[in-house]
Amino acid sequence: MDALREKYLSAIAAAPGEGALEEVRVAALGKKGEISALMATLGKMAPEERKAAGAAMNVLKDEIDAALRAKKAALSDAALDERLRSEWLDVTLPGRPRRTGTIHPVSQVMDELTAIFADMGFAVAEGPQVESDWYNFDALNIPPEHPARQEHDTFFMHRAEGDNRPPHVLRTHTSPVQIRAMTEQGAPIRVIAPGRVYRMDMDQTHTPMFHQVEGLAIDRDISMANLKWTLEEFCRAFFEVDRVELRFRASHFPFTEPSAEVDIRYSNVGGQLRIGEGDKWMEILGSGMVHPKVLQAAGVNPDEWQGFAFGMGIDRIAMLKYGIPDLRAFFESDLRWLRHYGFSALDLPNLPGGLSR
Repeated sequence: MDALREKYLSAIAAAPGEGALEEVRVAALGKKGEISALMATLGKMAPEERKAAGAAMNVLKDEIDAALRAKKAALSDAALDERLRSEWLDVTLPGRPRRTGTIHPVSQVMDELTAIFADMGFAVAEGPQVESDWYNFDALNIPPEHPARQEHDTFFMHRAEGDNRPPHVLRTHTSPVQIRAMTEQGAPIRVIAPGRVYRMDMDQTHTPMFHQVEGLAIDRDISMANLKWTLEEFCRAFFEVDRVELRFRASHFPFTEPSAEVDIRYSNVGGQLRIGEGDKWMEILGSGMVHPKVLQAAGVNPDEWQGFAFGMGIDRIAMLKYGIPDLRAFFESDLRWLRHYGFSALDLPNLPGGLSR
């Protein structure tokens, strides 16, 4: 044991850095180290011999362990001293000011898309977040048996016993705002409806409360071609790219006919999304021509007027543009997250350049 003591104390003293010191520790005290192997022989000794040998081995182990800790502390101190000699800090300099408040990314994106659609002639329409069953479902041609009308999908407001008023819900989309806008303003009309919506869903890409923007354009000769142009111009301005390519896939929504889900071409390079290039497609919104029954429910004659509607998640397009990995971060994050992703109050929304009307 004296030979092992001298061997490892010398090796510890000569270790030039923490990497070499760790190699010494493993060789001595690791699972297959020499001292560990020596202690494993205690089980084969006679009781009297085991008592004396065990005490000596424990002393050896503790001595080597103490020497390792002392050397590690000395190496850390030496590294710190070297850093202090090579680095300097002028403590007389004034502190760097830090912004105390930022604009939330969702608010920033709302400002951006409002500016973009305003340049295309869309006004902003608003409505209540607690909606009647009629505005949220019936007027949008959503049948009673539709899954969205079940309590496992929608937040229904509590009703006291004997309350015979129509059911009310936390709106599941901003489409009711379109109905209210058509009812109040008639046709022609061109509006977007941004705001909070609520659904019983929670994972990396869904939250019980999130934000949507829906668009509506009603006139006498509006077609799917107008819808395609509007969405292409929006994506070009919002994602700040010269070229975008959208793919329309046939789908079904009760409030539009025909209906289409819209994908955008993108690539993923080094963990960063690049919109408008590549060989991959990502769904970003739903759209279609407004169903005649929806027009009738809003008091607009479908024999004279027609139009398109679309809807997209504001949180989702904010994630795509600014590289935010998890939707839940919008609501569960601390101030450090906002300092990283938030926007200065002096930042201006990205305005589209030269959109033709």
